[in-house]
Amino acid sequence: MSIQKNHYFKGSFLYQFRLCYNSGVGKRTEREIYNITARNELGRLMLKHKLAELLTRAATEAQKSGKLPPITLPEAIMERPQKPEHGDYASSLPLKLARVTGSNPLAIASDIAGFIARTAEIERVVVAPPGFINFTLSADWLTGQVNSILEAGESYGSIEVGHDKRVQIEFVSVNPTGPLHVGHGRGAILGSTLSNAFTAAGYQVEKEYYINDAGNQIDAFRRSLYARYQQRLGNEAEMPEDGYFGQYMIDLAGEIADQKGDEFLGLPEAEAIDKLGQVGLEKMIGQIKADLEMMGVTFDVWFSERSLHKNGQYDDVMAFLKQGGHISEKEGATWFISTALGEDKDNVVIRSDGSPTYFATDIAYHYDKFLKRKFDTVINIWGADHMGHVSRMKAVVGALGIDPEQLKVIISQMVTLRRGGEIVRISKRSGDIVTLRELVDEVGTDVCRFFFLSRSADSQMDFDLELAKKQSADNPVYYVQYAHARIASILSLAQEKGIDYGDGDTSLLTTEPELTLIRKMLLLPELMETIVTTLEPHHLTYYAQDLAAVFHSFYKQCRVVSENEALTRARLKLVEAAKTVLSRTLHLMGMTAPERM
Repeated sequence: MSIQKNHYFKGSFLYQFRLCYNSGVGKRTEREIYNITARNELGRLMLKHKLAELLTRAATEAQKSGKLPPITLPEAIMERPQKPEHGDYASSLPLKLARVTGSNPLAIASDIAGFIARTAEIERVVVAPPGFINFTLSADWLTGQVNSILEAGESYGSIEVGHDKRVQIEFVSVNPTGPLHVGHGRGAILGSTLSNAFTAAGYQVEKEYYINDAGNQIDAFRRSLYARYQQRLGNEAEMPEDGYFGQYMIDLAGEIADQKGDEFLGLPEAEAIDKLGQVGLEKMIGQIKADLEMMGVTFDVWFSERSLHKNGQYDDVMAFLKQGGHISEKEGATWFISTALGEDKDNVVIRSDGSPTYFATDIAYHYDKFLKRKFDTVINIWGADHMGHVSRMKAVVGALGIDPEQLKVIISQMVTLRRGGEIVRISKRSGDIVTLRELVDEVGTDVCRFFFLSRSADSQMDFDLELAKKQSADNPVYYVQYAHARIASILSLAQEKGIDYGDGDTSLLTTEPELTLIRKMLLLPELMETIVTTLEPHHLTYYAQDLAAVFHSFYKQCRVVSENEALTRARLKLVEAAKTVLSRTLHLMGMTAPERM
């Protein structure tokens, strides 16, 4: 909440402050009442937001005192300084104000700093050139957070920014005309991890797979399967020119022939293609589900494209757009008038032969998402070949009367599979593509998830199979999971020795390695907010590696179980808290947290 000028909201901090002050509560000064009320309200906020609120209030007080002009205050944003000696948080608010007022930013910083209420979290506030306000956290407060982490347990890192808003995340959505390959795995893990993050942030999340079970590609799949089925039963049949020639089609036809025999040969060709094709599609979808589940990826809804036509969404949205003046007939086809909404060109939705385009069914699908199922936000994770589709879909959403910003699209770039310095292009098993199942079989689920998540979605990535299988610190997956296993072994040793550290005094954790570890653990809630704001779950992999590194450093410098019983109990508490945070981070990425390696 940013309060500007003299606008007070009933129930807000400044409203309560004025109420207490004007009624003369006890003999407390204005500053004391300010501090008490600040502690009560700020206790509900994430730390960086608490500090931002304190800063905003201090600037407001500086305005009321006449030290700052009565202008609209810019947002107070707290950032992490690159150098630890600059504190835990820093704000450039004085620099922003200096640009507007023309005043000296250092003088502005000093004026604001004088009104910052001191709370339990803050050890000191420092004004630094050219106009920063730096905050250093109190060591006493930091050590007390160890108990807070232990109390939160596996829910540590969860935040309440979603307020139960409904978010749909649609990902993978590969045509069921073939097995998943390595490239599909990246989108699967992005969507799965992003779903975990949004759930942890307090949103109602629905994960969806859109099954493209209609259109030209499905028709080609059915005809290809019918040809392979006939060939398997000894009949001559020619594969269609636009058919699917992979080995998997021969295997699929053979599987159906073994189960169904010549059941489809006695039917008229059109009926045989349709019924055999449906059996084949169900088997392909089943295989896709199984491959995804092997990687820990599941969906709440498997949405059929055909249902859009069967249940009327397609007809409804075309009528809706036509009524709104967004549809026109020209050149024998039906067009969506994208140019009226800022696009470079109009787009065909119904071809001259009467068949709908891919774009048309996607319009109906998003009509269903927003106006039928009423999701607050829709997130689509698409492959790189869909980049040109983004702007026109946002235009459609706007035409539907929805804020285009409610549609978020993540483009997942290509994956190059390497074995050391050599690019792996084809599968040893199928001879055409490297399937996702083959990759998981070779390196394991945890490695797949971490590696696919380790780069931002908009950057191309190399997946090094040799590195993925290394059991050394060179492999980031091994490095992070080994840290968790080491922590588990320390706690196991304490248990064997019968050490009860439940009453450990965390105020004894005063050394720099201990405080650095606590500081790193406290970043997870902020990281979750960053992920749901930026849609960048890859930050989890970097955080996991940083946390593991800080723990390893702490372990080298601080003997956990020692002759000092009080310090031993305190450090065991810290170690258990580190285990809690590292385990939660791994679980958010959909990975296991091994107790031993």
